[in-house]
Amino acid sequence: MDNKWNDSDAKSAIKKYSDVTEDIALRVYTSRLIGADPSLVLHGGGNTSVKSRTRNKVNEEVDVLYVKGSGWDLDTLEPPGLPGVLLDHLQKLRSLDRLSDEDMVNEQRTHLLDASSPNPSVETLLHAFLPHKFIDHSHADASLIIANQPDAEKICREIYGDSIGIVSYIMPGFDLAKASAEVYEKNPDVEGLMLINHGLFTFGDTAKESYDRHIHAVNLAEKFIQTKPLKPLTPLEGPSLNAGEKTLLNALAPVLRGLYKNLSGKDWVLHHRADTKEFASSKECELWSQIGTATPDHVIRTKQKPLLLNLTQWQDSDKLREEVSQALKAYSESYHQYFETNKSAKGVDKKELDRLPRVALVAGLGLVTIGKTVKETRISADIYQHTIDILHKSFSVGDYAPLGSSDLFDMEYWSLEQAKLGKSKAPILQGKVVYITGAASGIGLASAKLFAEQGANLFLADRDNLNEVAEAIRKKSKVGVATQVLDVTDESAVRQSFEQLVQTFGGIDILISNAGNAVQGAVGEVDLKTLRASFELNFFAHQVLASEALQRFLIQKTGGVLLFNASKAAFNPGKNFGPYALPKAAVVALTKQYALDYGAEGVRSNAINADRIRTALFSEEVLKERAEARGLSPDDYFKNNLLQQEVYATDVAQGFLNLALAEKTTGSIITIDGGNIAASPR
Repeated sequence: MDNKWNDSDAKSAIKKYSDVTEDIALRVYTSRLIGADPSLVLHGGGNTSVKSRTRNKVNEEVDVLYVKGSGWDLDTLEPPGLPGVLLDHLQKLRSLDRLSDEDMVNEQRTHLLDASSPNPSVETLLHAFLPHKFIDHSHADASLIIANQPDAEKICREIYGDSIGIVSYIMPGFDLAKASAEVYEKNPDVEGLMLINHGLFTFGDTAKESYDRHIHAVNLAEKFIQTKPLKPLTPLEGPSLNAGEKTLLNALAPVLRGLYKNLSGKDWVLHHRADTKEFASSKECELWSQIGTATPDHVIRTKQKPLLLNLTQWQDSDKLREEVSQALKAYSESYHQYFETNKSAKGVDKKELDRLPRVALVAGLGLVTIGKTVKETRISADIYQHTIDILHKSFSVGDYAPLGSSDLFDMEYWSLEQAKLGKSKAPILQGKVVYITGAASGIGLASAKLFAEQGANLFLADRDNLNEVAEAIRKKSKVGVATQVLDVTDESAVRQSFEQLVQTFGGIDILISNAGNAVQGAVGEVDLKTLRASFELNFFAHQVLASEALQRFLIQKTGGVLLFNASKAAFNPGKNFGPYALPKAAVVALTKQYALDYGAEGVRSNAINADRIRTALFSEEVLKERAEARGLSPDDYFKNNLLQQEVYATDVAQGFLNLALAEKTTGSIITIDGGNIAASPR
């Protein structure tokens, strides 16, 4: 592992954070160095601190511990993510015989410099009870490989001699803080502490010294591990092993996603990591993966163990569903037994969390993670991908002896650990996957933005590049966004796009079939080539898209929503607008036919008849001709309705959202046109 300290970068950090002290600026700098390396920490893991002095409101100089706050990741840490706590008070707490978690949090919060600061780390007291100015803590892969060995203390002595103190496992909090301080005081010359089954602490008088010691300690562990050759993996046998990853994923993902929805009543998304296929397809995986997590706090992201699948019926969706359903049932029963056993043994009153696995290891496919958001799935995938490496190297070094189910139960059901997951109300479309065509502009773009605001994950398709659109939505709404440049009249490309959709999110819940183009001409004079081209785009493309979406709906068995952008022209065609009106009338019929044919499967099919929206549909030439046909100026043309108000793309997007949420509405055509009785379907 490279030491990333750079004197120039450190000076730049001091300059960048000139509104805080040099201590805090350097604390942020080295925290980010640690956080930037996933082999050191992952997603909120680890913590850092610095002890400094400041003046309070009455100009008294006070000692302060600035420690990483809950909700912050080291790789993106900023000064506000280091809440300051009065150090003298924290150190006085060491004299107590016991301190409950609730009281510990209260003592920390009531002695913050700023009451609006985030909660200090659950390991704040450990930082406070050690005397060093700078302290770094990580869950480095190499450290965990050593710390989870049955003879971890012996190996640590072999690697570090007396330079690192050894602390037996204690759950984070007051007791661990006291024990760690006692280990340090027995040998004040140590440069750090190895917490068995947990991770590594190092410390120093300067930010550089603590960071240097941390990287050095990890490197010593890595060098030791590298002396042990990796054990070869033994391949499994089974019919799915040669199916091909994409084929297997497209078969499994919608089935798995549908089962999760039916079991939980919530929507889920999936994430796949292909480079884990060798491990997932090995006999060792069946044994090693079921032992436990590499570090305790991973349990809230991955649960105690993953689901194992070696599929035999992947070519038949009904048989595959039954096979996966039985595997989930067995996992659920095992989890319930784990919960009841530990709840009874500890005599605690806890509410059981959901029993569904967050990680699946699939022979022939690799790692699949399941979460309520894309972020959740990626966090779980990152953690378990590192766990796979830790498992393999641990058994190559010797053995793997992580915490047992009793300690993991304590961590999983610890209120301070659950707080990391957040308790905010989920957006109404969280976990939903929405496919939108014509998403680069106009109604499609407005719909993408609105559905993302409500928590939906988006698969956006358009003939134009969508990279900037996608990045803007990701930045604002924090949802999953995938894009594809697509000609919706290319049937094979549409089919491929749905395969890509499934590979990205696991399935689909809502289709907004929006792409189209206004084609003009007197119906008796327009050539058939033009008319057929209009039907290809304005009708048949809708049918192909809907058919592909429907196939996934039927496999998921969770219903689904088809939303079509029809047109007022379907009911009130304009002169010389037949090449557009005719296929749009067919779309209205298509909408009703899907409602009729698939209502029993929970599929809802609705359309919006919009009129006169300023979109790319109206080229300057088309707009001029349509306005002149009614004797209006272009601006008056857009307001020529009963309400005398222009209708915008955002209004149509809101209509699509309303229909997506209208659980007992199907076969409906909604007009969004400011009022046009001639175009009303009622």
